[in-house]
Amino acid sequence: MKSMRVIEQGNKVFMNNYAQFPLVLHSGKGSTVFDVDGKSYVDMVAGIAVNILGYDNQELNTALMKTIERGLFHCSNLYWNEQAVEAAGRIASLGEMDRVFFCNSGTEAIEAAIKLVRKAGSAKDPKKTDIITMEHSFHGRTYGSMTATGQTKYQKGFAPILPGFSYAPFNDIEKVTSLVTERTCAIIVEPVQGEGGIVPADKAFLKGLRTLCDTHDMLLVYDEVQCGLGRTGYPFAWQAYQVKPDVIAMAKALGSGIPMGAIAAHGTAALVFEPGDHAATFGGNLLSATAANVVLSKLADKRFLQHVHTGAAQLHKRLMQLKERFSFITDVRGVALMMGIELSIPVKPIISECMEHGLLVAPSGTNVIRFVPPLVITCEEIDRAIDILSDVLSSITYL
Repeated sequence: MKSMRVIEQGNKVFMNNYAQFPLVLHSGKGSTVFDVDGKSYVDMVAGIAVNILGYDNQELNTALMKTIERGLFHCSNLYWNEQAVEAAGRIASLGEMDRVFFCNSGTEAIEAAIKLVRKAGSAKDPKKTDIITMEHSFHGRTYGSMTATGQTKYQKGFAPILPGFSYAPFNDIEKVTSLVTERTCAIIVEPVQGEGGIVPADKAFLKGLRTLCDTHDMLLVYDEVQCGLGRTGYPFAWQAYQVKPDVIAMAKALGSGIPMGAIAAHGTAALVFEPGDHAATFGGNLLSATAANVVLSKLADKRFLQHVHTGAAQLHKRLMQLKERFSFITDVRGVALMMGIELSIPVKPIISECMEHGLLVAPSGTNVIRFVPPLVITCEEIDRAIDILSDVLSSITYL
């Protein structure tokens, strides 16, 4: 098989960073992907919440080709380009923000946010540089974002991590409050924890964080890298809760497969950075910004968002039916098309078996199966996916 030849070569030349499944993807159409041997899979992973427009989207393809055919898809930030200006304007409008900084990934967006809030805090008081994040959070793998991540397994072996961070239990406003000092400049939180097990924030918790930040002159940062940009059925996750942050970090879905990240801010937070404070060579390049404009135009379309809500209702209904049928499913949770089922048994063998039967799902931690499909997925495709999962769960013999 061609896939095995590719994997064998990959094992020789790649560093050992990933525990990859034995699957070599080649192409896609809609919410279906195909491997190099021609087998098809219903995709409930979407590149981990990235490919929200699915595969072979003609509007995206056409826009990218037009940019490529002009022969210029990078010009550096020494100069302006129309695509980036347009994309920034769309983000500001959809997110109710004032200004935008472009980078290339979620971890870069978090790094930018960390620098922004520390500069803002230290301008008020040189000691005001501490940041509170949440236990079981995930914010990235560079030193700043890794330190912000409230999971020690990601920090193991990389000491010393950065100083000035503390961690509170998610959804526990009293514990967060107890960590606030005169040195605290910001709180960073995921409205829906992704790698921490698909755990939504309580609205009261986010409202409490907003009040806490306002009271103590701190900035509130939402990490919407995984949960933002349509995933909750709204352009931005904060709009699902109606609790507005000062800064939003975003990436993943922003380019629907083309690397793209950003932070957006409003009020005084939008005016913190000055020339030389931060930069990204490829941030806002013409090709990425072109993709972002297609994505953002879709997020401005109420029909597109209604499709997300319709698919989300179908997915939730089918997952609840599975929970009623299988006693080892202990919880169904999430928001819209960012759902997870928690099991009392390890999920990796189940995920592997689903792959064998033509379904891609992803883990979140040890015991949660995550569903973050393309936002264009149909109810029929959702049904097909859950039918496959149901058959796999029915065949479990090791309980």
